Amino acid sequence: MGDKSQNSADQWRSRGELKLIMGHSIFVIDEGAAEKPTIILLHGFPTSCWDWQPIWNELAKQYRVVALDMLGFGFSDKPNHRRYSIHGQADIVEALIRTLQIESFHVLAHDYGDTVAQELLARQLEGCGVGRWLSCCFLNGGLFPETHQALLTQRLLLSPIGGLVNRLAGYDSFCRSFSSVFGDGTKPSEQELQTFWRLININSGKHVFHNLITYIRDRIQHRERWVSALQQSSIALAIINGSVDPVSGAHMVARYQELNCRLDYLAQLPLIGHYPQVEAPDQVLGHYQNYLTVVG
Repeated sequence: MGDKSQNSADQWRSRGELKLIMGHSIFVIDEGAAEKPTIILLHGFPTSCWDWQPIWNELAKQYRVVALDMLGFGFSDKPNHRRYSIHGQADIVEALIRTLQIESFHVLAHDYGDTVAQELLARQLEGCGVGRWLSCCFLNGGLFPETHQALLTQRLLLSPIGGLVNRLAGYDSFCRSFSSVFGDGTKPSEQELQTFWRLININSGKHVFHNLITYIRDRIQHRERWVSALQQSSIALAIINGSVDPVSGAHMVARYQELNCRLDYLAQLPLIGHYPQVEAPDQVLGHYQNYLTVVG
């Protein structure tokens, strides 16, 4: 991989620190003045909080912004076992909130992070969640298992031959699969692909792909709990969605509305795919800041 991808990953690493959370080394970035309102950002699969880099600096001008690499991702620990779960990731996020002594905050989530946010919202609804949520905004993600159109690669990783598929997969197959969820005019650059790949492989990370992918089963098992959290939420909810995403594009938004989930703000980006914060950072920033103004 090229020097630029190395530099980009190293620069991002230098801005954060590793914290011991629930017995694991978890990478955390915490920037912006402590007295400002806080935004907690939850990243997607199979990447890391580096996904937020295109919008990070602008958000940090007005907010305290906090992000982590969840267990199995980025610079965090990547234990090689099948016991990863959305509930476990939610526990780590809440433990971090306690560690940083954050009392109230907004949440911005994407993909895998959407599902973690749904579990955290369910806990808020039950009155046992940590901290006070000010709002929640979802970028593209599988909020409903019935509309989540998993890639062939994801289905193979989830299958009994997932470990073998994982060992055989390399950079070229990653680039093809990963790029396929972006919009036609907003494909990732070679440098971006190299940086994504580098961060995935830190701490021998690729070996846990077939273990992390079990979150798809979690979505099915806990569907009613997590959909109810959207329908019954007392917290303002927003969606900023890339419509041409084959995994969770316009069809996901249609299902969200069909199920009468709470929706305080909606932005549909017609030419954007699964990674709107990477593909169209200015549009995402504009809509997200508008939303925070509405709920603020």
